[in-house]
Amino acid sequence: MIDFDFTDEQRALRDVARELFAKQSPPSLIRERWKGGERDPKVWRALAEVGLLGVIVPEQYGGSGGDETDLVLVLEEAGRAALPEPFAETVVASRLISLHGSGVLSEIWLPRIASGDAVAALALETDPFVPYAGIADILLLLDPTGARLLTRDDFTAREVKSMDPARPLFTVESKRGERLTLTTPASRATAAVAAVQNGIAQRLLEMTVEYVAARKQFGKPVGSFQAVKHKLATVHVAIEDSRPSAWYAAYALTNNTRDAAKAASVAKVAASRAEALANADALQCHGGIGFTWEHDLHIWLKRGLALQPAFGTPAEHRAMLAREEDASDA
Repeated sequence: MIDFDFTDEQRALRDVARELFAKQSPPSLIRERWKGGERDPKVWRALAEVGLLGVIVPEQYGGSGGDETDLVLVLEEAGRAALPEPFAETVVASRLISLHGSGVLSEIWLPRIASGDAVAALALETDPFVPYAGIADILLLLDPTGARLLTRDDFTAREVKSMDPARPLFTVESKRGERLTLTTPASRATAAVAAVQNGIAQRLLEMTVEYVAARKQFGKPVGSFQAVKHKLATVHVAIEDSRPSAWYAAYALTNNTRDAAKAASVAKVAASRAEALANADALQCHGGIGFTWEHDLHIWLKRGLALQPAFGTPAEHRAMLAREEDASDA
């Protein structure tokens, strides 16, 4: 029997992350990124100083020696804060290097990642655009059998317009790079994004509940209307259904279970559904103010939409799950 309860240490790490992200990544900072402001390296350094970048880096390389289950709640908090940094990409890259890279690669890159001296970007080989490639020291391009690891000298990046300017996109031209063979290609990235999406959905719900409690119509709070209550209750149920899927995916990847890849796909489908529902209903409950520059909601609306196709669309993951189901019935 699997115990899904988190330890006191894991919950404490979540709390540290929540406090730090709120301090280092307020909406005002994200708005500056939207206006074309320069990335502030102090934010990344702050993540390193409290050990968040090294959560799943082995202790011998300066990390905490944790695993995906230690990280999943932190990833939720990154989504909840709309963190404008390649945090999920970098920590997943560190895990892939640790598990599947050579000893030399680990010695070179893992201490640098844990200390905040290196940033990683991550994408599928087939993706036309790579988030954060322009600031990355290393880039991992994932395919069905493994990944190519590229250092800064191995690729060039050109920025393109992004739906979410705080998550910049780049086209990449690359050389061959160093080959890594992965047992669960892209699944760790997929599960990580699912956890981030759950955090975004939670934040959208929190903001909407606060708004409809304060906004009045016909002399009553909008949130007192039955139709609004039903919408937000449905979003809440979707999020609470989705989060355990991401938690189990983290457990499955940590323990290399046979269903790890399937669990990651299930988590992505569930998180995408919860976030899409939260996105649509948050905007509807806020009305036109929700996507204006004056209101912060649009920050999470855009981040949620940007992550829907990341590491496979929900439709692609459903199709994969259906194929696996057909194969098991054959």
